[in-house]
Amino acid sequence: MTIRANITTALVGAFLLGVTALSTPASVRAAESKDPQETYKLLQLFGDVFERVRGDYVEKPSDKKLIEAAINGMLSSLDPHSSYMNADSFAEMQVQTKGEFGGLGIEVTMESGVVKVVSPIDDTPAFRAGLQPGDFITHLDGEPVIGLTLSEAVDKMRGPVGAEITIKVVREGKDPFDVTLTRAVVKIRSVRSHLEDDIAYVRITSFNEQAASGLAKAMKKLNKELKKGEKKKTLKGVVLDLRANPGGLLDQAIAVSDAFLEHGEIVSIRSEQHPDAAQRFNARPGDLTGGLPVVVLINGGSASASEIVAGALQDHRRAILMGTKSFGKGSVQTISPLGEFGAMRMTTARYYTPSGRSIQSVGISPDINVPQSKIESLEPESQRRERDLRGALDKENGKKADKKVDGKADKAGKEDGSAQTKTDYQLTRAVDLIRAINLYKGMPAAPEG
Repeated sequence: MTIRANITTALVGAFLLGVTALSTPASVRAAESKDPQETYKLLQLFGDVFERVRGDYVEKPSDKKLIEAAINGMLSSLDPHSSYMNADSFAEMQVQTKGEFGGLGIEVTMESGVVKVVSPIDDTPAFRAGLQPGDFITHLDGEPVIGLTLSEAVDKMRGPVGAEITIKVVREGKDPFDVTLTRAVVKIRSVRSHLEDDIAYVRITSFNEQAASGLAKAMKKLNKELKKGEKKKTLKGVVLDLRANPGGLLDQAIAVSDAFLEHGEIVSIRSEQHPDAAQRFNARPGDLTGGLPVVVLINGGSASASEIVAGALQDHRRAILMGTKSFGKGSVQTISPLGEFGAMRMTTARYYTPSGRSIQSVGISPDINVPQSKIESLEPESQRRERDLRGALDKENGKKADKKVDGKADKAGKEDGSAQTKTDYQLTRAVDLIRAINLYKGMPAAPEG
């Protein structure tokens, strides 16, 4: 289901947005009124300025560029997520939501006049170069970003596939450093998955048009894999990874939430301008996991649509949220096509979680705060045990211990689990939590009396 109203498409997510600040003279602010006559005077002011620029600017300006810049300035002065898209930008945005586009593979916004990384997209040049959420990009090929709108900065970051670009990155706690990236066609596979023994790991990298269907396919594939092995296992739980997911389509966030919920509200959308047009979206019966324990991983790069899913599952106590506080984007943008001239993206409403929370500029706090950390074992690998003692008895019949067999068992134990779990502390904690929940469920009840 795609949410549409008057040929507009509602989106939630950190797409490539302009943030050009406009100052308003005191005389104009004083004239602000609902009186139509005052509005016409202000429009006349705009026309006078436009004609003066056309006639007296040092070089002959382009009328089209002037008008587009004025429209973009008007929209982007409202908030960081409203902007004007010309025909080319609009076409590229439509391609992006379908899951394939050209560039560096990085979701960005603007802060303090420079480009801020919301999150790199998996398996893209930006991801492989090690860019992180919260990084600031201050220079592009040696040219400063300050003074550019975000749309202009993004245009400079794009280019022919195979062409290189050098960006200067400022990261907290480090000296500024340069990174050279090679542009590529970015194909977003929005859902990735694997098994952690008998626990499903599903990562959604963005909420494009394939997110909900990709989740269903991943769960079906993982259940089938479990039944293939020699020891047929059943799924014990799901880790849903929404870390560094910048958002995307509202209908996909609703569908993914619905996949884990049997009933109840998922999200509501409300506007101060049009309070009677509030919308509420509810879950339909059917849980994709059959009620298995779910842990959702979030961090500072989890924004918008990711926060809708996390908030819905948290409020319904359907999942345990683990990680760090999310980005805090609780607004909905509506894309209104403008014919041959592209489209305008404008913030039209705020969304609220089932409990009525607005997370705008606040974010969602995890149930269990787990910063990403590096695991280091303090226990020596070659610690002596009973079986290592000379003449030690086996566990039965008084036989001597077969140290070779035991050694093989030890080696197998060390190799158990995926490489990702060994290096991803937050994922390790999530898997351990699901195992603990299953262990607790399997414990016998305490005797009465």
